[in-house]
Amino acid sequence: MKILTVMKHSALLALILGFMVGCATAPQQEEPEAPTVAEAQAAIDAAHAAVEEAQAAGAVWRDSADMVKEAEAALADGDTTNAVELANRARRQAENALAQKQLEDERLAQQQAEQERQQAADEYTVERGDSLWSISGKSSVYNNPYKWPLIYKANRDKINDADLIHPGQNFTIRNDWSDGDIDAAVNHARTRGAWSVGVVEESDRAYLAR
Repeated sequence: MKILTVMKHSALLALILGFMVGCATAPQQEEPEAPTVAEAQAAIDAAHAAVEEAQAAGAVWRDSADMVKEAEAALADGDTTNAVELANRARRQAENALAQKQLEDERLAQQQAEQERQQAADEYTVERGDSLWSISGKSSVYNNPYKWPLIYKANRDKINDADLIHPGQNFTIRNDWSDGDIDAAVNHARTRGAWSVGVVEESDRAYLAR
């Protein structure tokens, strides 16, 4: 009976020792190597450049420059890991701020260009060689020659024959036409049929009467 008890204790002891050895010999995860001083300095230089570019465009975030200074302080203390992390964060902030500023600038530029286009198209003075077709095709007017009936309709008190206009005439260029008005004008331009200078075509009369 004693022998059996001793054997049980021996087996239990062997099991415990085996577990302890297994734990002791389990593979350990290696800590990643810290960035070198050169790598940290390169990250700081890149952050400096990004922040300066954003500052020049008036787009830098307030804490980006401070974050670069913190990265420099971390590098001076020998903490290259924190230096790289701070520098990369500052660089990303500056790049994002610059990208947002550029998108906003583009939006404002497009808005201003559209406003200028509309303002420029409020009135048009006929020049030698002009026709309603050529006027409508100008980028400062409708940028589509098939929209010429819109000019005809808006200036019916100044235009008798759509095929006969004169230098010096001032035409109102409306920009508040509905989609239906535009579609009707383009359809008329495409299906107007034969025309003659000095004659008001019946198709033109029908269009103006709509």
